[in-house]
Amino acid sequence: MSRIGQKPIQLPAGVSVTVGEGNLVTVKGPKGELSVQVSPKLTVSVDGNVVTVARPDNDRVNRSQHGLARTLIANCVQGVSAGHSKSLDIIGVGYRATVEGNALVLNMGYSHPVRIDPVPGISFEVRSEDRNRLQRVVVSGIDKALVGQVAADIRKVRKPEPYKGKGIRYTGEVVRQKAGKRAAKK
Repeated sequence: MSRIGQKPIQLPAGVSVTVGEGNLVTVKGPKGELSVQVSPKLTVSVDGNVVTVARPDNDRVNRSQHGLARTLIANCVQGVSAGHSKSLDIIGVGYRATVEGNALVLNMGYSHPVRIDPVPGISFEVRSEDRNRLQRVVVSGIDKALVGQVAADIRKVRKPEPYKGKGIRYTGEVVRQKAGKRAAKK
């Protein structure tokens, strides 16, 4: 049995879920509207403020789709009610980020600044942390997959390098440091 698929989804106040033709689940809330296509073999039912996903049998494909469908619907519910965000830390001397209009501009040691225009539904915020002189870029929006993809694209601009740890990393990401040439001679 899928433990995740069995869990009911509680709907917060102001969020409504409708199941359309072909198992198209539409979630509306105060922050916007999201839709997710669920396998037609699964049954999605809405009872008051509780959404449940059921499968017809224990077939391997149905079992794999059960937990996935429940998680996708739960991500939509959280997105339209509270939103999703991912934060990245910029570490390195001279590396900095600014928000110009809606776009994020990164100065990462290249000969030119890197400009990242936001996808519709995504917003950027830059915070400065004084204690370690690091900057934190917060990517937020209602679609969890889109927030994660934009954050991954920002990280790709300058991945953290293994010798000094400079670059862009997710907040809380641990970068293993390698020993340099000097340590190898001993």
